[in-house]
Formats: sequence, C-alpha cells, structure tokens
Amino acid sequence: MPPSADLPSPVLSASSVAAPPQPRILVPEKVSSEGLALLRSLYDVDFRPAGVPADELLSLIPAYHGLIVRSETKVTAAVLTAGRKLRVVARAGVGVDNIDVDAATAQGIIVVNSPSGNIVAAAEHTIALLLATARNVGRADTTLKAGKWERGKLVGVEVGRKTLGVIGLGKVGMKVARMAIGLGMTVVALDPYASADMAKQAGVRLVGSLGEILPEVDFLTVHTPLLASTLNLLGEAEFQKMRKSARVLNVARGGVYNEEALVKALDEGWIAGAGIDVFTSEPPKEGSFAAKLAAHPKVVSTPHLGASTVEAQENVSMDVCTQVLEILRGGLPTAAVNAPLILPEEYRRLQPFVKLVEKIGSLYTQHFVAGRGGMLGGRRFELSYHGELAGISNTRPLFAALVKGLVSSISDAGGRDVNIVNATLIAKERGMAIDEKHVRDAPASTYASAVTLRSFKQSSKGSDGDKEEQIIEGYVSGKSIYISKLDRFAANFHPEGTMLVLHNYDEPGKIGNVGLALGRHGINITFMQVAGLNSEAKAAVEAAASSVAGSVADGPVEDSESGRLTKEALMILGVAGDVTNEVIDDLSKSEGILNVSLIRL
Repeated sequence: MPPSADLPSPVLSASSVAAPPQPRILVPEKVSSEGLALLRSLYDVDFRPAGVPADELLSLIPAYHGLIVRSETKVTAAVLTAGRKLRVVARAGVGVDNIDVDAATAQGIIVVNSPSGNIVAAAEHTIALLLATARNVGRADTTLKAGKWERGKLVGVEVGRKTLGVIGLGKVGMKVARMAIGLGMTVVALDPYASADMAKQAGVRLVGSLGEILPEVDFLTVHTPLLASTLNLLGEAEFQKMRKSARVLNVARGGVYNEEALVKALDEGWIAGAGIDVFTSEPPKEGSFAAKLAAHPKVVSTPHLGASTVEAQENVSMDVCTQVLEILRGGLPTAAVNAPLILPEEYRRLQPFVKLVEKIGSLYTQHFVAGRGGMLGGRRFELSYHGELAGISNTRPLFAALVKGLVSSISDAGGRDVNIVNATLIAKERGMAIDEKHVRDAPASTYASAVTLRSFKQSSKGSDGDKEEQIIEGYVSGKSIYISKLDRFAANFHPEGTMLVLHNYDEPGKIGNVGLALGRHGINITFMQVAGLNSEAKAAVEAAASSVAGSVADGPVEDSESGRLTKEALMILGVAGDVTNEVIDDLSKSEGILNVSLIRL
C-alpha cells in the first residue's frame, strides 16, 4: 500500500528530529521591561525602542513569529503578508486602529490587545483634562511662563454641581463617571449596550439619543472605539446643540470628534473649550486641523498621554506579553481582537479541556492514521461536548485545539501554526469536515464533563460513505486529563509522553512476550494498562457469536484466519527509551499482536 500524503516519511526516532528554531519577537516601540523579561526567558526578543521605519519593518518582519507594538507602528496588510512566520501581533494598549485586523485574520494571525491594563490611567487623565479646561490650567501655565500675569482673563468654573455627559459607558467611561460623581457632578450617559441596572447602581442616568444628551451637559467626554459608526460622531450640527459654556474632552480615539468642526466650534464660540489627548494624525501634521486644534488657545492639549503612567505601562506590557507567550506555546489568548474574547473565568474552565482535545486529536492521527495507514483527508469528524461542558457557547478554542492535535504530528510546524483564527481554514485545506455537538441532556459517562471524537469516512457526495466509526473519548479530573475510550475499548489512561498501543488477542502470555521484546531493545515500561472491549463492542461480539454458532449467545466464534476466539484487547504501555522502527517491527511480529501504534504526546 503506498504511503499516504498525510503521513511523514520516513518515521524518525525522537532523538533524531532537530529541535525547531526558537521563536523570535520584534518590539519596535518602547514597552515596559517587566513584560519583555517574561518573554526573554523563553524567546529571542528584538527590542528596538527608538522605532523602526516602515520600509525597514517590511524587510525585517519575515524573520519574526511575534510583533508587539503600541500606537506608532503601522501594521499594514503589506507588513502582515510579508510576515510569513507571524503568529501573533500584540497591541500594548486598547485601540488597534494601527493594525489591519482583517488582513491579519486572512493570514491566520491572532491580534491581541490589553483592554483593561490602562483603565485607571485613561480615566484619571480624562478627569485631569476636565479640571484643566474648567480652570484654564494650560493657558495659565503658558502665560505665566512667558512673564505675564493675566489673572483676570483666566477665570474658570467649578465642576461641582455641573453635569458631565459620557458617551460610551464601558470600563473607562464607568470609571470616569464614578470619579466625576466623587467630585460632586451629575452624570448622564449614552450607550445602547450599557446595563441599565449597573448604570443606576453607579448613580448614572442613561439617555436614549445624542440629541437628548448634548443640550444639558456642561462637560462631554467620549469613550468609544473608533468605528464607522463613531467616526465624526460629533460635527458642526452637534456642537451647535450644546451650551456655549460647555467643554468637550477626548481621551479615546482621534476622529470621534470632527476636528475641522471642533476648531470652528471653538472659533465661533459655540462651546467654551476642549481637552484633547488624541488626534487623527499623531503627531499632528503641520497645517492640518489636528495641528490647529492642538495649538488652539481654548484647548488643553496633551500628546496621547491617556495610558502614559508607570503603572499602566507595566500592566499592559505584562498583559500582552503573557498573551504572546501563551499563543507561541499553543495556549489561549485572553483578549483576541479577531476572535471571540475569552473571559478569565472561561479561560480557567476551558484550559484543561483545550489540552484534552488537543491530545485526543494527536492520539487520533498517530493511532488511526500513522499506526494503521489511514488518512485524515476525506474524513468527517464529530466533536461532542457532554455534561457541563455542553453549556459553554464559546468553543472555538476547543475546535482549534482539535485541528492542532490532528495535524501536529504530520506538519513541519508541529501544529504550532494553528490558532483560533485559522483553524477552520487549515481543516478545510486538509480535507477534513468537523462538526461540533453540544449534548446537554446527560453526560456521556459518569463524569461531569466529557469530550467525544468520532470519525467517519465521507463519500464523494459528502455523506458517510460507510459505517466505519473511529472513536476516542476523554474527561478531565481536577487538573489531570484522561482517555476513557479508544476505538472499541474501555480505557483509563493519562495521555502523556511516549506510549505504545498494541492491538492484540486477549490471551495468556502476551504481556510477558511484549516485555521480553522491549527488554531486548533496552526499552523500559513506565506504566501498563490492558483495555478490554467496551460494553457495546462486547454486545456486538456476542450477537455475532450467536448468529454464527446458531445456538447460545455466549458460544465461541472461530476466526477464519487464525482459529482464535474473536476476543481482543488493547495493551497500552508508557515507555522510556528510543523506540525505533526496529522495535516496532519486532513487536509487530510477536505472536497474537495485530497492530502496533507509536504515540508521542
């Protein structure tokens, strides 16, 4: 039988395979050293805090597996296409508008950010700008340094008993609202996705429209991402609806306010002032409205300092570097921008099952494909979640773990190139159809949660070509994972390390013969389990026996080739030593051994 295209050839021992090169990470901006120290312990980190020009980035990026940026580096489609080894791009901050996320997704590259690391810093800077605009701090500082004493021209307003409008009541917006309430302000907010109960508990009144909030506020702050729906959210028409004494703040994203309209609103006296930390071009281009806004006498301008605190930089650095570390070693990100967000509690629940599903996939390929001369392409897989696990809706990490496991032993990258973004594409390229099932009625076994993988041949029409079914089932107990079913056999073993799975006739002397064969090659047995037929398989054997014997259901059935009883078992051995092709051949020739699979997990 010719070797399958899915199989590596020839089979090599573990000691003869060269270790993969150490992943490299490029950091072309200043990122806090705490997170980089975490990465340097395992990876080659190229830290260039002075920045990398766009043309140089294009020539450098093909050599790197990870890229960590802040706001200045533009990660364009061209950069992502050139980064053939890239597996993750991390933004040390919240916004990712300097990263072409769609292009990253098309290339199968995970984009992560740190949505929580700079919440306090951004909220505090908003309040700082609010107070600075209220009391003309910027102009007072500038004129005093110029030797002027213009006290009479710099009369401000108090913020207590004033109304603050907040557009976007997310984590930063809510933090700003609570701080403002602490200053004695009344807070109204606009956010169609905000929880009315949480807003009420915080003392915030929700309104239904922009037109409703603008006329009644003394200060307005925006805390939304920059999307098509929020670009130029406030223009001339909106500024004219505000009080002439109102002041606006922006510590979110440049472009939420129309900069040309804002300059006109300040010049015309439609509003009294602004505190701006972010601009459409950073630094503002000479002659642009961003530059005019930054230099305007009624504006307190800061150069994107919202996240620029020692604590925030440390937080976001540790956050994104931890995610990069996890992704490069096959783990889960906690804040993937181009994949479903995995909340910390979901992460804790899913992590052991991700490991289990990956092991199940790898065990499948090594046992049913490599061990039996099968193929992955043209198979339909059904991954079923049972019990409590069936109640989790975000199973994309589990899907990706299965694909990673299935291809890990037959790909040059060892499955390290599979992630939650590109898993579906890789499965399709391999000719594998994978369905997921949530079995909520009852667990498949006595365990609270279990995972079952079934595989069938597909016909050219896409339906199951025959009823040949291959099955592996597993469960998690505490922090340990176990395989409870392998094909037709009931088992209970920990899928780890180097193992031999021998399909044999269940007759006396088999264990001794296998032990002697391994002993001759200096292979030590670290654990052993004999797995018998499960209840369904036993029932099938008994039914066949009844049919052939034509008498009692327990009557023996002669195997046409060997004359043995059709009573089979699996011998599962954990082994230590160099298991070569010679060892496999020797075991295969042992009396009563039907098949031998070498498994490395």
